[in-house]
Order: sequence, then C-alpha cells, then structure tokens
Amino acid sequence: MPLLDQINSPEDLRKLDSSQLPALAEEIRGFLISNVSHTGGHLGPNLGVVELTIALHRVFNSPAEPIIFDTGHQSYVHKILTGRQSRFPTLRKPGGLSGYPSRSESPHDWVENSHASAGLSWADGMAKAFRLQGRDEHVAVVVGDGALTGGMAWEALNNIAVAQDERLVIVINDNGRSYTPTVGGVATQLSVLGKQLTAIRTDRRYERMLRRIKDTVLGAPVIGQMIYGLMHGFKMGVKDVLAPQGMFSDLGLKYVGPIDGHDIAAVELALRRAKNFDAPVLVHCITQKGRGFKAAEQDEQDRFHAVGVIDEVTGESLAPGVRSWTDAFGDELARIAATDDKVVALTAAMLHPTGLDRFAKLFPDRVFDVGIAEQHAVTSAAGLASAGLHPVVAVYATFLNRAFDQVLMDVALHQLGVTFVLDRAGVTGPDGPSHHGLWDPSVLGLVPGLTLAAPRDEAQLCDALRAAVKIGDRPSVIRFSKEALPARLPAVKQSGSVDVLFGDGSGRVLIVGYGQLCGMAVEVGQRLAQQGISATVVDPVWALPVSADLLKLVARHELVLTVEDNQIVGGLGARLSQECRAAGIETRLREFGVPSQFVRQGARAEILEELGLTAQQLARFATEQIAAAERQQSFTRAE
Repeated sequence: MPLLDQINSPEDLRKLDSSQLPALAEEIRGFLISNVSHTGGHLGPNLGVVELTIALHRVFNSPAEPIIFDTGHQSYVHKILTGRQSRFPTLRKPGGLSGYPSRSESPHDWVENSHASAGLSWADGMAKAFRLQGRDEHVAVVVGDGALTGGMAWEALNNIAVAQDERLVIVINDNGRSYTPTVGGVATQLSVLGKQLTAIRTDRRYERMLRRIKDTVLGAPVIGQMIYGLMHGFKMGVKDVLAPQGMFSDLGLKYVGPIDGHDIAAVELALRRAKNFDAPVLVHCITQKGRGFKAAEQDEQDRFHAVGVIDEVTGESLAPGVRSWTDAFGDELARIAATDDKVVALTAAMLHPTGLDRFAKLFPDRVFDVGIAEQHAVTSAAGLASAGLHPVVAVYATFLNRAFDQVLMDVALHQLGVTFVLDRAGVTGPDGPSHHGLWDPSVLGLVPGLTLAAPRDEAQLCDALRAAVKIGDRPSVIRFSKEALPARLPAVKQSGSVDVLFGDGSGRVLIVGYGQLCGMAVEVGQRLAQQGISATVVDPVWALPVSADLLKLVARHELVLTVEDNQIVGGLGARLSQECRAAGIETRLREFGVPSQFVRQGARAEILEELGLTAQQLARFATEQIAAAERQQSFTRAE
C-alpha cells in the first residue's frame, strides 16, 4: 500500500518512521506531477517544498499551531497532508479545490493569502494574540526569498525582532526565484550565507552560559568591561566570518541555517530546536524549485512556476498556441522602444508573465525588475519620469491595488508621465478571488488627471500604447484581460473621439462596451436590431476621463447600457452616469458589471454568465425596458 494512501491528516504523518519519509516525498512528487499536469496550476513551487512541508507538519501541531504560507501558491503539499488529496482532480475548477489556502476548505488554512509579502504580518499578529491569551502554541510562517523583496515583509520583521516573547518560527524557503531568479540585495545576501552549526546558538543552555560569563566578567573591577568588549567583538567576528547573516542578526533575530531544505531530518531537527527557543527564530532552508521533474528543473524561464495542461512526462504544453494580449503588448512596446530611447520598463518580479521578456532581450539596460515590490516600482517610475524618461510599469491588475498611494501621491500629484499596463484585468478564471482584476478602474478613477484605456483588440491596444507613452504630464493606464486576443473589431464610423461599432449613432438604445466585452456589446446591438429596436454600439477606447463626445451620444438615445468586467461600484459605467447627471442628461442608464463581491474561480465564460454579462441577458433587459416604456407611453396617451 502506498504511503500516501495512509495519510489523511498530520497525525497520520507523525506516526510514520523517519526512514519512511524520503519514500513518501517521492510519492507526493509523483502525485503532484500527475495531477497538476491535468489541471494546470503552480507546479514548480510545490515540487520544491515537499520535504519542507513534511517536516513542518511533523513538528507543528496544525491547525492548533498555524502554518502560514507566503505566498499561498506553495501550499499544495500542505493540502495533500491535511486530507484533501482526493479533491486534486478538481484543482482550480468551479466548486473545486482552490489553488491557494482556503478557509472554507479546511481549518488548517488560516489565511487565504495569494499576494506576496503579507505572511509575516499575519504571523506576527497571531503570535501576539496567542501570547495575550496565555496560549503555548507556536506560529510557523513559510516565506519565499522572493516575498522578502517586498517592503511589507521588512516592516513585519522590524516589529518581530523586538518581540522576544513571541513564539514564532520564520522559515525562509530560499529557491533563488520568484518567477524568475530573485533580484536585489536581499537575494544576494541570502545566496552567500554559508553553512554553520546552529544547534548551540538555539540551545537555552548556551544562552544561560553566555549570561553567566557576561556577569562574571563584568563583575571584575576596571578590566571587566574591556575584556567583555573583546570577547563580544571576537564572537561577532567569528559569526560574520562563518556566515554573513548580519541582516537578520542585527535585527535581533536568531538565525538557523542554511539548511538543506530537501533533507527532512535536518529540517525537522532545525525546526524543533527553533521551536524550543520560545522566541522569534528564522530558519533558512535552501530548496530547488521544480525538484524531481526534469522538465521543470531545466526550464530556465520560471521552473514551471505556473503551468496549464501539460504532458506529465515531457512537460510540453498541451494547450493550443494562441496569441495573447500579453504577447501583443510585449511586441508593441519593443517596437516603440526601438524608436524612442526615453521609454523604459519596470515590473515587479514578473518579467515573463507581463510580456517584458522581448523588451529585456533587446534593451537590457532599460528594463528594471524590482522584485515583489509594487510600491517601490511605482515611485521608482516616478523618479525615472521626473528625470526625463517615460516609464512603463507592467503588473497584474490585482497587484496594482497595493500601490494606489504611490500612483496618487508620487505620480499624479507630481504630474508625471508614467504608463501603467495592467495585465489580467477583469475576470481571469482559475486563480480565483484574489487574482481577478476587478477593482482597478474603480480605484484609479479617483486619481485626478488619470487617463485609462480599455482596448477591444490588438490594433486598439497598439494605438493606445503609442498614445500613452506620449503623455508626459499625468498617469496613463492600459488594461486588458488574460484571454486570447479577439478578432479585430473595426469601427464602422467615428463620432468625435468615440468608435461606433454598430448602428449609425442614433436610435433608441446605446450600448457602451469596454475592452474585450465590446464584441459582446455588438452582439447585443444585433439582437436588438433583429427585434426591430434601433441600437448603437460604441467603444470610447479611452474610458477615463469621460469624453464630451460620449455624453452627446448618450443624450441622443432613450436607454443606455454599459458593460464592463469590473466592479459596478465606482466603475466606468458609474463614472459615465455621474458625468451625465452633472451635465443634466436624463437618459436612463443601467450599468452591467461585477457586483460588489469576491468572485469564485472558474472559466471566464462561466463566470460572466453567472454575473449576467452575456449578450442574451443584456438584450433581454433592453427589450423589456423598451417594452415597458412603450406601455407607459400608451397609458399616458390614453389618459
């Protein structure tokens, strides 16, 4: 009977003899490769933490002792060991297993964290709460070296270091990578940490001995202080020679490591000693992303960080090759940069996922990967702009939420030309609530002077990008989805700055489409026309600020529908409605978008249908509204 079949809980894991654990680790790797190859998901990060996660669950009594993963995409092994392996065929599917920790799935998942650098703050708060309640449990938090590049992680460490009564064990999962190799001084420092013996330094007897020596030496008249100073200096010098760990020890944190993160016995021993110390301890584990899957180990781009459906033997993608919005952006930016040397690019640890890899190959000195540090990326871009360049900041839409203050105060307030390109905007699918880009227009709409484009096809994307990099006195934003590029959707005419996609610009119903939903908006117009209801479908392209030309079109129609895959509250439709009221335009307007809620994982088409964002549903609404208006008119005439 396979060992994995015997594991339904951490208690079962702790019953195994230590000699059985390497075999269990290999079974888990085989399980991950087989299942994730069919569902897609974060394969490489989980292959790298198999042994580490086994050791964690043997040392810490989850769920009473929380195990927090920062980020959550390295939690698959944790899910397997906590009784969820039978659900892995449903991974990232509607109603299935989440690709991240999920509180609704298991009491072992304390935090639903899928954005990096927050885990230490969570753990700090939990450890403080346990202390205040007189609880003896420890808190463990697993932090990737990539997550340590985020400022929030260091804000947390700054506080943890002075909380010597917190029962907190910090595990650095150091694989040298976020998506691509981790960048920055933190990564460099971690990479040079040498091996050392740590058992003595985390032993209480050692600390008691040091205190006795200190008290004895300092008790000696006159010469005592001098002798102690020499001894302390020698001790610190030896420590720094053996292991340049100063960035942690200078904060006051006990440091253990580095440990071979694939040696279960070594990791378990280090964790037990750290736990025994009853104060914050940092355990540094060296792991290999993609370990055990040759194709992942040899993938220099990202070690199979996130995969779609692949061949479980070769690792080759089984999904059809299609041109994406990301591809189109990356190609166009490279073309622009070839003729404009003021254009530079920034990203936050996502060079390849945001399409900047081609730019980086052609202009390596003009691209800056700042690590998982969106706030720094934005303000650094402000600095670049203030010195005469035009930065293009490429991030996922959901991750720009973290840097709103910097967009507002560092870019907009200073009237600087910075372009933000937001990939994965709107409903993105299987990664679930944290990764849908459903807030950026609502949030960014608050920024004075900001311009935002939601292109409907590749041609519009290229035009918008070329226009954006010419804007030098305010922030500009271009947002697009994760999906494959739609077919080109040319305008049939222009109405000032607005593209008319269907109709003649007059009629009873006006449908305003944004981004990739413009195609659906055209279908709505066609359905209405088939029912004898005259309709106009338009794309403002530049959705913010609301153009005067769009307001004129609204005033010429009886009913206006706006459709966007953003939250309705504060969205593009809401902004149009607000501008109409300010202009005294009384046309009935109904916004269609995402309700103010967190949206589940699933296929984009399925989610849009659930949200009522289909051509059939919008056409039915318009038809009912027009019919109701006609009944009211008939009633009024009868009177």
